[in-house]
Amino acid sequence: MSGDYTQAGLWFKVRKAARYVRLYGLSRTLIKVKGQYHMKATAGFDGDRWENPRCATPDAPERSVALIGCGNYAFSNICYYLKKQRGSFLRATYDVERSRARSLCEAFGGAYAAADWRSILTDEHVQLVFVASNHFTHAEYAIECLEAGKHVHIEKPHVVTEDQLERLLAAMRRHPSRKVFLGFNRPKGRLFRALQKVLQAEGGPLMINWFIGGHAIPEGHWYFDEKEGGRVLGNLCHWSDLTLHLVGMDKAFPCTIVPATPAGSTSDFVVSMIFVDKSCGCITFSAKGHTFEGVRETLNVHKGDVLATLEDFQVLRSDIVEKKKRVSLVHRNHGHGENIIHSLVAATTAEAGGESADYVGATARLFLAIRRAIDTGETIVVPRGELQ
Repeated sequence: MSGDYTQAGLWFKVRKAARYVRLYGLSRTLIKVKGQYHMKATAGFDGDRWENPRCATPDAPERSVALIGCGNYAFSNICYYLKKQRGSFLRATYDVERSRARSLCEAFGGAYAAADWRSILTDEHVQLVFVASNHFTHAEYAIECLEAGKHVHIEKPHVVTEDQLERLLAAMRRHPSRKVFLGFNRPKGRLFRALQKVLQAEGGPLMINWFIGGHAIPEGHWYFDEKEGGRVLGNLCHWSDLTLHLVGMDKAFPCTIVPATPAGSTSDFVVSMIFVDKSCGCITFSAKGHTFEGVRETLNVHKGDVLATLEDFQVLRSDIVEKKKRVSLVHRNHGHGENIIHSLVAATTAEAGGESADYVGATARLFLAIRRAIDTGETIVVPRGELQ
């Protein structure tokens, strides 16, 4: 639910909620509504931190998670799924807006909200930190978390500059026992994984075409701040990452990026990618008005004998020669829950690892190069050597 719908008329809000129940189910719709009101919280706190009087077990071992950045996404996605997996998961929260740190901590039964994020780094109870703050701060917080011996889940984009990427990778090398997870949820979506399985049975290069209808956001929105990376890093990175997953890192680089975007465009982009194995991908991102049902996204892909279409991560159609198959989910599945829960389980057990440095570097260099290509209007080549 993008935008402040608390200010909309009653009939609009009823229709919006009803549509979201159909798309996402009742419980996710309710948490999205609560998230809207969470963003308007006003009760802050004085001093070093706010102790939650309703938390009876603040030092319980299962309270191993901290949140840095307590906006709507952290409230209605990260904490929603963590609570479903482990009721008492939350140890600490931090946000530059103290009211949001307190509101999230209170809503999800955390132990305390911190006035200084560095106090989280010295909290021995915290094993895993979810970083969901403004984009340009993601890498900075993540590096400090690694240095402090914490596992870290970094929401997208994990970096906004090459310098941040190199420093993040260096921190990962210094602390190989610390796991890093990325907030690219869509690769873990049920239908995307099913599509990958079908495609892996075919040989040869791919033809990939994404069309995304994104939210229109007003001028002056923080996404457009130069230091935040704009909508290429804030939004488009989802689909460049998905394209990399489809092609595979071993078949992707060198990659040639060709923009076809009007000069000065901040929200409407067209970009093509030509990979070393002769796979081709095109991403069209359009944000011209209100999208009542949220982000709309359609993938068309062709590989070998497979011709497939994925619509809004809810419907997958595939043709394999004369065989046709259609899979439809009751609700959209973008992989949010799977990705968030994976980070929690992997950080607190030995069952799974984090992301490799190669992948962390490859997906970032791809979206950073796409931004350069769109900003300059020039063709950019991402060489294989940059993965090392």
